Amino acid sequence: MSVEAAAAGPARRAELAANLAAARDRIAAACAAAGRTTDEVTLVAVTKTFPASDVRLLVGLGQHDIGENRDAEASVKAAELTDLPVRWHFVGQLQRNKANSVVRYADLVHSVDRRPLVEALAGAAARHRDHPLDVLLQVRLDDAEGRGGVPVGELPALVDDVLGHEELRLRGLMAVAPLGADPDPAFAVLAERAEWLRGVVPTATIVSAGMTGDLEAAVRHGATHVRVGRGLLGTRAKLG
Repeated sequence: MSVEAAAAGPARRAELAANLAAARDRIAAACAAAGRTTDEVTLVAVTKTFPASDVRLLVGLGQHDIGENRDAEASVKAAELTDLPVRWHFVGQLQRNKANSVVRYADLVHSVDRRPLVEALAGAAARHRDHPLDVLLQVRLDDAEGRGGVPVGELPALVDDVLGHEELRLRGLMAVAPLGADPDPAFAVLAERAEWLRGVVPTATIVSAGMTGDLEAAVRHGATHVRVGRGLLGTRAKLG
């Protein structure tokens, strides 16, 4: 039996089912504490470094929103799993030279953070899609430039850039909480910016925030999408 076949066996399915139930329970509890309903929050399973067989198992368990952060890995999985009803979320930092690949499979790109990337995605979408590409703008909530994101003060200009391209459809904002800090103040800033954006673009209602360690804080501050990897799939596999 191959390693992939073994990974897709009954034991792995049971493990994923238990983790998925636990993640959904956490989201439900967070929604109840925030006075929200569970249908307001979408769980995105981030399957980075895990095999396509895990995605297949998750979809079989009713989890259709799947996130990836490396095009080299995501494009292969998407091509292998065309028979499944997957909504692919690209959640990692994206280089312009990957735009032509990403627009072919991604349903929602979470991490748009600079004008050259906007232009690259718009051009690629015009060449390879027959409908606009949904995008989120990643907002930087700390000073860690290496993690990506547009500074809060530069957000209005980037919004204008996206709105100037009919090949793109602005759906909301994304952010990652600062490392090693209380996520609540950062997510409060994101919530304020999200409210501002809805005033400019009423259909831009998505707020992608929160991961395994801080999803409760994200839900408390209005997240509509939480991105969970470790809490669903376990410790990251080593990249070859």
